[in-house]
Amino acid sequence: MMSNQNERFRPALSGTSLYGPFSSQESLDEEYNVEKAVADFPGYIKYYQQASVRARNVLTNRQILKFGPTSAERLTIYPGVSAEAPVFLFVHGGYWRMGAAEDFDFIATGPLEAGFTVVVINYELAPKVTIPEIIRQVRASIAWTANNIKNFNGNAKQLFIGGHSAGAHLAAMSSLTNWSDYDLAADTVKGVLAVSGLYDLEPVSHSFIQPAIRISADQILYSSPIRLIKPSVVPITVSWGSLETRAFRLQSDNYLNTWRSAGNLGLSLIVEGADHFSILKEFETKNGLLTSALTGLLQNL
Repeated sequence: MMSNQNERFRPALSGTSLYGPFSSQESLDEEYNVEKAVADFPGYIKYYQQASVRARNVLTNRQILKFGPTSAERLTIYPGVSAEAPVFLFVHGGYWRMGAAEDFDFIATGPLEAGFTVVVINYELAPKVTIPEIIRQVRASIAWTANNIKNFNGNAKQLFIGGHSAGAHLAAMSSLTNWSDYDLAADTVKGVLAVSGLYDLEPVSHSFIQPAIRISADQILYSSPIRLIKPSVVPITVSWGSLETRAFRLQSDNYLNTWRSAGNLGLSLIVEGADHFSILKEFETKNGLLTSALTGLLQNL
C-alpha cells in the first residue's frame, strides 16, 4: 500500500516540476480537492454534526473554556471517568479555513470509552489569521491543557495530540515545539496521531486553495512539518484511508518515511475502504482503528 520512492512529491523550490508527480494545474487541484473526491461531501458534514449532537446528549459532563484572548481560542473538555486519565487533544481539519470544534465532538466517544480525558481544540480560521498564527494557537492550547488538565481528571504527563487533514498538520507541528518557551518540559507531548494530513505546504500553495489561505514562501519552509523533522523521542502514528486521493497518500507516505529516516519511531495505519472523511468514524468506538492507534501510543510510555 506504500507509495514508490520515485513517486514522492519533490518540491518545486528544488528545481523540479511545479506540479511534482501531477501533470497539470487541473490534476493537482483535483488531487487536493477532497470535497469533490467523495460522492457526498455534504452528507459527511451532516453526519459529523448529527453524530456530535448525539455525543453531546450522552456525554453531558463537558466544559467549554477559553485558552486565549479571542473567542475562537477555546477548548471543549470531556473529563475522563478516572482521575489521572491520559489526555487526548484533537485538532479538526478544514484546510485551515473552515470547521469548528463542535462539529467534531463525536470523536470523543471512543477515546473516552478507552479511558482518556478528551480535549477538542477550536482555533481562529484563515484568512482572518495566518497558518503560523493557527500553529501558535494550537501550541498555546496544549500549554493551557498541560497546566490545567489536572482539574478535569487528566494527567498532564500523558498528553497525546491528534488531528485530521489540516489538523494533522497542526498536530505534527506541535511535535516540533520548543516547549521551554512555555515553561514546560521538552517531552510535554508524548505521542502524535496524524490522520489524513498535509505535511508539505508547497504543493498546497500551488492548488486552488491558495487564494483562501495565502501560503507564503516562508510558511512553506518553516510551517511544513516534513521540512523541519529532526531526531525526536515523540512516537508518531500516521494514518490515512486506502481511498484517499494520490496527493494525500503521498503526503502521508513521504512524511512517515522522512520521520523514520531521522531515526524516529513512526508507525503507519492504512484504513482499508476509508476515504478522507469516513476515516474519522474509527474514533467512535473503543475498538475503532483510530482509538486503538491512540491506545497504542499510550503503550509507548
